[in-house]
Order: sequence, then structure tokens, then C-alpha cells
Amino acid sequence: MVNRRGFLALTGAVAAAGMAGCGPGGGGPLVRLASGEVGGFYHAFAGLLSAVAAKSGNVRIERVTTSGSQENLTMLAQGQVDAALALSDSVGDTTDRMLALGRVYENYLQLVVRSDSPIAGVADLRGARVNLGADGSGAALTGDRLLRVAGMDPQEDVVISHRPLRDAVAALNSGASDALLWAGGVPTTVLEVPSRMRLVDMGEWAVPMRERFGPVYDRVEIPADAYPGGSAVHTIGVANLMLAAASMSQDIAAAIVELLVYQADSLVPTEAAGTQFLDGRSLIGTAPVPLHPGAIEVYRRWHG
Repeated sequence: MVNRRGFLALTGAVAAAGMAGCGPGGGGPLVRLASGEVGGFYHAFAGLLSAVAAKSGNVRIERVTTSGSQENLTMLAQGQVDAALALSDSVGDTTDRMLALGRVYENYLQLVVRSDSPIAGVADLRGARVNLGADGSGAALTGDRLLRVAGMDPQEDVVISHRPLRDAVAALNSGASDALLWAGGVPTTVLEVPSRMRLVDMGEWAVPMRERFGPVYDRVEIPADAYPGGSAVHTIGVANLMLAAASMSQDIAAAIVELLVYQADSLVPTEAAGTQFLDGRSLIGTAPVPLHPGAIEVYRRWHG
């Protein structure tokens, strides 16, 4: 597992190599992977995956910067990319157009307020100005569901905005916004501002979310040491899936999954509590999307 310094150095090197918009050199077929926002875990994970793919020589991965899950799914369905990262609750009724390569890790829903905010729970968001994830992000969908489960109409009871993450953090710090909702790994670097922001506990809403929208939601804990000066809170976890176009060949799918299984230590920063699923035993749990035949081949070989 790489440490934070190594992770930042590697992602910085990837960015310097132009990974945000163009694929690396090397052999193998090119796969365009829809990732997420700069500063988020999708984007960083895709950069690491691209780097290890370049070393393998069996496949090249081009990281495509996006706003998140919903945009990624649209791009995959329209053939603009070959693979995508997405929250499992964002998949909806698109499962007939894609196959899964693996369940790569758990996303943590994070409700962030200023340290002096009176907001102590989801119910306190009534009448507040809330950034509900960027347009096209998975947080926008999950956040809408969360507000409805908590008895609020997002269009009437909350003042909603959809800023990209960095803009949302700036708006929160300046007082232009009261809260932001983010779905990502832990820690998310741009949220690591000691004494200025804090996380709101949302653990009580995991069961109601499961009861209303299905078993894609889990009650998870963000540990106290995840952010400087933070306290442990419970929140809602959503599995992240790595998806592929149904037309992807078995050989290419297998080459990608081999990286997930055999190069896992190079794909996850040590501090990321939300990445525990990068393991051959849990990578196969991709419901509601069936596994790609090429992925099945690798997982069978790995299990022996």
C-alpha cells in the first residue's frame, strides 16, 4: 500500500503526464475510463489504475475527468467511454447496457458544515443552503433521496445548488452556503481543513434508505482520525462499481481485472478507509450489474 506522500507524488506525476485528458504511451488497447472530479477519489483511483496499466503493457487506460456517477453512466451508454466508475445506486435501469468489472470500494456520504454551524443532523437542513453534489454526480441522486427520506421536498424545503467540490468548499467557507454533501473516499483531501469544517452524523438514516430504496446502502463509520481534529461519525456507504460497455472484449476486460486483483496495493492510498473492497473476495459483489465474462475468468483463476 502506498503512503500519502507516495500517493500524492504518483497522482501528481500522472497529472503532469497529461492523464486528465489523454492516454499514456505503451502497448495494449486503449480504454477510456470515465472517472470524476479533480480532488475526488474516482479521479485519483483512475490515475493510479492508468499508471499500473502503463507498466503492465497489456492495456492502456485514459482517465476522463467528469462530474461523477450519473455523467459517467450516460457517457458509457452513449459510447463516449469504454468503462466507468459509478455508485451502485446510480445505475438504475441501465444494467442491460453494461457489465461489471468489479466492486472496487465503498463511497462514504459526507455532510460537511462549518465548525460553528448549528446544523447537527439531516433534519436541520430544512431551509438551509445545501450544495447537493455537482450536476451529474452520484451525490446529487443520493442526496435527493436522503432529503426525501428525512421528510423534506428538495425543491421546496431546501435551497439546493450543484457546485463542483472545490467551489462547494469555497462557498461553505465564505458563508455563501450552509452545508455540502459529498460522496467519496475518506479522507477527501480538499475537506482536510482543521477547525473550520466538521462532519455531521447521518448513521440513523442508513436503515430508512435501505428500506425505501433497496440494499445498496450500508451504515458505515468515518473514524475520528480520518480528518484533522475530527470526531468519529456514522454515515451512509454506497458501493462503487467499475463498469464496462457490454461490447468490451473478454481479453480487455480480463486485462483490467487482473490489475484490480493483482496490483491492488498500488491502487489504494493507505489512509482511504473507503477502499476496503479492493479484494478478490469482494470485487465480485457487483449487484445489480452482472459480471463481464472476462472478469469472471480472472476471478475464477484467482480463487483457484
